[in-house]
Amino acid sequence: MKSKLHVGNMSFSTEEFDLEKLFSKLGTVVSVDIVKDQRTGRNNGSGFVEMKNQQEAAAVLKEFNGADFKGRKMKINLAKDKN
Repeated sequence: MKSKLHVGNMSFSTEEFDLEKLFSKLGTVVSVDIVKDQRTGRNNGSGFVEMKNQQEAAAVLKEFNGADFKGRKMKINLAKDKN
C-alpha cells in the first residue's frame, strides 16, 4: 500500500526531481508534488512525496526527518488524509 509523506521546511529552490532523487535512495518514489504559492507560482517550502509502501516511507522518515537538505532541516511526517 502506498504511503504519502508531507515534507516541510524545504529550501525554496527545491524541485520535484531533487526530492525524487534523494528519496529514491531508500525506495520507490511514486509521485512528488511541491506546493506552489497561488499568486507567485513559487515553491512555498513544502510538498508531498508518495512512496511505494509503508516500509519505504518509514525508512525515509528515519533517515531524512531533520536532515539538512539544501541548507534547511527538512521536517517530514506522514501526510494526513483529506477526509
